Amino acid sequence: MTEATAIRKAELRETVQRLAASMPVTDMHTHLYAPEFGELLLWGIDELLTYHYLISESFRWSDQEYEKFWSLSKREQADQIWQALFLDHSPVSEAANGFITILDRLGMDISSRNLDDYRKAFAEKSTEEQVDAVMQIAGVEKIVMTNDPFDAVERKVWEAGNGKKDKRFFAALRVDTLLNDWPTAVKELQALGYGVETSWTDRTKEEARRFLNEWIVRMDALYLAVSMPGDFVYPAEDHRSKMIDEVMIPVCQERSIPFALMIGVRRRVNPGLSLAGDMSMRSDVSAVEALCRRYPDQKFLITMLARENQHELTVLARKFRNLMVFGCWWFLHIESMVEEMTRFRLELLGTAVIPQHSDCRVFEQLIYKWEHSRRIIGNVLADKYERLQDSGWQVTEDEIKRDLNDLFHQNFWRFLGRNQ
Repeated sequence: MTEATAIRKAELRETVQRLAASMPVTDMHTHLYAPEFGELLLWGIDELLTYHYLISESFRWSDQEYEKFWSLSKREQADQIWQALFLDHSPVSEAANGFITILDRLGMDISSRNLDDYRKAFAEKSTEEQVDAVMQIAGVEKIVMTNDPFDAVERKVWEAGNGKKDKRFFAALRVDTLLNDWPTAVKELQALGYGVETSWTDRTKEEARRFLNEWIVRMDALYLAVSMPGDFVYPAEDHRSKMIDEVMIPVCQERSIPFALMIGVRRRVNPGLSLAGDMSMRSDVSAVEALCRRYPDQKFLITMLARENQHELTVLARKFRNLMVFGCWWFLHIESMVEEMTRFRLELLGTAVIPQHSDCRVFEQLIYKWEHSRRIIGNVLADKYERLQDSGWQVTEDEIKRDLNDLFHQNFWRFLGRNQ
């Protein structure tokens, strides 16, 4: 190896990391909202500290009754978590470390460890100011929300025509209730004026399709989205298969939008923890295979929650071009898993993948989730470029920009068939 080659390789890695850190991002799946949605948009110090990851982690150090914790105010809960995870113990978990990253990037004095000072600094910002500042720091240009028309608070915003005001935010229509809790969906649909019944009649199917069509148009929804349990089976003689085959796929094809399935959650393993009590479980990838094979003209965005499913899902994506693998979801959004999954995805799929989404629930989480992921993705990509260089294939800066733009932005929009 010559000195010139060594310098070239060093410059290559620095260039990739610099571009990965600055490339504009489309965050294609979040639980965030535009400022127009009011109380649904979570932000601020107490929301960050009472994130469900930190709640469940704090109980590892506590014998407090769950009911006692939930009876506290949000500020009191935040104080308790701060004491347990940041003062009594070092914040080395991904969620706790991420909180420190947020404070640092927002200009807080980390060395003070003064929670009251941090609260005062946050209180000086308006919602709009904080949204603008966080998106700039995180380098996120476009955010896809998760939108549920069965949520009465959210529904009012859409019905008033305010859901599309901020052009940086886009909608994804959530359909969990229709697939996973049909009795509740029937009651909600009937209350909204749709002529559905519990029995699976032609009229019910027609009205369910009408509901989806009307809300896709109202929201300009980019895709349908559902979170499925790990025991999801398709095809099967059950309500889910009927709803997918006779309502959701026809509507997706009519509207030319993908169907996003997030598979592998097991709800309320520990009910006492509320939202923090959910778990992951292994899934059967053959359900995705069956969908892709049965509907070759329908596009599917797929992510799975169990580590054990990741390699098989990635191999499956090599066989079906209507399948786009996306993100490191939920419990997989930790540095070791992001690196492992990014590495074998690139090795199997090249850059034809969406390597990450934030899944954020609290707005400032965009800062650490994207900073940490950019660094990992850039490092893995640099390894691949260095191997190419060793073989005599010279990678240009424009080519690196192209690849990163695909990974962080364009692959998603191209898969949707929309120019951005």
